[in-house]
Amino acid sequence: MIKLMVGNQKGGVGKTTTAIAVARCFADRGLKTLLIDSDPQGSIAVTLRLKPEAYLADFILNQLRLPDCVVKVAERLDVLGGNRETTAMEQRIFTMYGRELVFQNAFGMYEENYDAIIVDVAPSISLLQACSMVFCQNVLIPVSMDTLSVSGAGATIFSAQTIGNSVRVPIRSVALLPTIVNKRYGLTDVVMKMIGQLSETYKIPILTAIRTDQIIGKAARAHKMVADLDPKAKALEDYDAATTGLLEIFNMEGGAAQPHHGESVAV
Repeated sequence: MIKLMVGNQKGGVGKTTTAIAVARCFADRGLKTLLIDSDPQGSIAVTLRLKPEAYLADFILNQLRLPDCVVKVAERLDVLGGNRETTAMEQRIFTMYGRELVFQNAFGMYEENYDAIIVDVAPSISLLQACSMVFCQNVLIPVSMDTLSVSGAGATIFSAQTIGNSVRVPIRSVALLPTIVNKRYGLTDVVMKMIGQLSETYKIPILTAIRTDQIIGKAARAHKMVADLDPKAKALEDYDAATTGLLEIFNMEGGAAQPHHGESVAV
């Protein structure tokens, strides 16, 4: 069972694109996957032009059945969308006892229905991010080619450690994922070096970088997944390689060799 939160405290790093792409890659590899949008902007539903009968807030607060709230967007891939009501839901959760465990308690009974669960979070420190971290216990951090995104990645790593210690749950940052990479720009080398230093400091592997690709914008405008618009897109090729790296990481338990920190996971 894979549970993975996708987050960075800096916005605009390809977080939602990554959550959608990795979820689709998991599904295409035969894993029954649930993609959850906990961002009040509801970017996943907007991007894919979904019109669910119920959203995350309805599932959590009204305790509706999960199968009645999700939308099947591809073979083996369900989406639980978010919307503006997510903000009100978060305010309600603040008053609850054991609030950091809300996601864990709500989704726990449905985990056996899925092989993988991915949670997309807002680019800010919030209670829902804490709930997502405690539930998933694994964090994937996309990092785009600007220095602020590296700072955001560091803040995310620190948050995972702090929240894990406070609720006594082991939360690990499983990998850094360089995104929107164009090697023609000088800043790319600078940022990749910073990502390497972050990797060495916290002992977190780096996945295959995601190259810039116009198909990402085209897919968003068409309200489709990249895999459906252009199965041979270079960005999709990179996400597929990164997914291979993720699967290797999740299989590397019980004494299996770990990837070299500061280097891309071999695929």
